[in-house]
Amino acid sequence: MEEVRTRFPPSPTGYLHIGGARTAIFNWLFAQKTGGKLILRIEDTDEERSSEESIQGIIESLKWLGITWDEGPYFQSQFIKDHLAAAHKLLESGHAYKCFCTKEDLDRKREEARRKKTALQYDGTCRNLTPEEVAKKEAAGMPYTIRLKVPRGEGSVIFADIVYGIIEKKYEDIEDFVIVRSNGRPLYILSNAVDDIRDRITHVIRGQDGLANTPKQILIYKALGAPVPKFAHMSLTLDPNKAKISKRTHGELVAVHFYKEHGFLPWAFVNYLALLGWSTPDSRQIFSKEELIEAFSLEGISRANAIFDVRKDDPKFFTDPKAISINAHYLRNLPVEEIEPYVKAELEKAGIWDPEFEGAKRNWFLRTVDLIRSRYHVTTDFVTLGRAYFSDDYPIDPKALKKNILKHEGLKVWFPILADRLQALETFTVEETEQVIRETAEALGIKAGILINGIRTAVTGQAVGPGLFDVLIAVGKRRVVERLKKAVTFFE
Repeated sequence: MEEVRTRFPPSPTGYLHIGGARTAIFNWLFAQKTGGKLILRIEDTDEERSSEESIQGIIESLKWLGITWDEGPYFQSQFIKDHLAAAHKLLESGHAYKCFCTKEDLDRKREEARRKKTALQYDGTCRNLTPEEVAKKEAAGMPYTIRLKVPRGEGSVIFADIVYGIIEKKYEDIEDFVIVRSNGRPLYILSNAVDDIRDRITHVIRGQDGLANTPKQILIYKALGAPVPKFAHMSLTLDPNKAKISKRTHGELVAVHFYKEHGFLPWAFVNYLALLGWSTPDSRQIFSKEELIEAFSLEGISRANAIFDVRKDDPKFFTDPKAISINAHYLRNLPVEEIEPYVKAELEKAGIWDPEFEGAKRNWFLRTVDLIRSRYHVTTDFVTLGRAYFSDDYPIDPKALKKNILKHEGLKVWFPILADRLQALETFTVEETEQVIRETAEALGIKAGILINGIRTAVTGQAVGPGLFDVLIAVGKRRVVERLKKAVTFFE
């Protein structure tokens, strides 16, 4: 059987966004599923907009996602000579011709077509110029484009798209389209096809917005005597208002690096993106890498557009709640050693990483991460909600303060009493701290819950969290005592 060869060809005119990442993931999954190859091709021929910064950003985002490629990155700009050679081959074989129509000529013809309400297509003025006429115009220094000569008469370009089924485009509805500009630069539609031929691409998996160009590209493949790859056009990725997601409209909320910086785990994000516009065979939402590769198929791609829930105005769930939910699942259920490097990176970024956390305190660090992650959604929660476990410089949630401290003025007296009793403990265990707190509450004639809620806020800055007595052991005796004594300042 022929080896499957797919490609991901990003344009380096900005960061890797959600739509591009989803395309890369689908190509990668299909290559992995079939034992094929994924080629990374940077389509950098837009000299004005392409940048080295964008190239590196795209590559870094792909690496973060865990998307590996087997060949490349190739750079389209390095093969312009090949693109032009293909154009001249088409001229020599009679599949293309030189068009000397000026921009003014074309504008006039388009205006006439509008006035007559006919199709806005090139009318083929230069299609049948004789060799002598062409030579004369060239000798006069007239600039020209190169157009592909589309077959005329009855007939169609017909292909079977794996997602959208049989697609037919009549020849009469395809104008003789330009493949090389008058400045000698090849157009994308030619370069893309020539690169696919050179890279022996067997399957083109791309967004639905590429579907309109497919009949033209098929004509180029055939004119060059090359095999036509199979096509699978993915549904578009839209926002909740059914607008196509874009860098211009949505900014960094649709950038892969945004989710890296805001605490997503790479595989969790891949898992989520794979579910956009792809139907799982058994309604599952959570897949290991091996399970997703095994389950994936191009036939499972939906024709319905995928919705990426961009939420600009929600500070808690800044993106699709489904994405948050999937990330939380991984954050809470992966072996703690697997999320350790991501938590470390967050603490380093926040300036609260202690080298001892991977030295003498590593066991404590892993136990603490395991304890507190049960309520977290993203790794940034470890330095916001969980900062008090790793640093003495932590904020007190105003809502928690109002709910659990100011409501009970007596706590400013009770906290020092409790601190002294905890200080006196020879061993600081879950059982002994619970016993001291409950006995203190009984001696003071108050409900234990008043103390428990107040202690939690004083010691962690939060109103909720894991079981308090486990929390106290994680924070440690010295810091618990110090924080309870310091908490009297909340009432000043």
